[in-house]
Amino acid sequence: MPYPPPPEPYGTPYEPAPAEEIVERTHPRIRVVRTINALIHLVCAVFALVLAVHIVLVLGEANSANGFAHLISEWSSGVSLGLRNLFTPDSEKLRTFLNDGLAAVIWLVIGAILTDVITRIGVPGPKRVWYRRSYR
Repeated sequence: MPYPPPPEPYGTPYEPAPAEEIVERTHPRIRVVRTINALIHLVCAVFALVLAVHIVLVLGEANSANGFAHLISEWSSGVSLGLRNLFTPDSEKLRTFLNDGLAAVIWLVIGAILTDVITRIGVPGPKRVWYRRSYR
């Protein structure tokens, strides 16, 4: 015996509303701030990367007469922030690790602080709160 036909729906079938296209225009200052922040992040990350590669080359006892090793050594001395002789243990590997490692971390912190300050100053909109104290 065949089954009875399904009942008809009570109302009209669901029809989705026509899609609206909403275009939000980005404020020009936001684009400028994003570009500046990206450049700052790039420069600071490259400096930290050069210092990290120098640490790896020293720990791996790379040939200092090699052109690449010499180039990285020269660049890392230029971006070491004057921290090459901050720590002076007897081991050259430990000295390089401490001094260049600290300089790399400082470069990353400098990049983060600069981009945060530029964003807080340059982005339009409501006042941003630097510090909020909660009284509970």
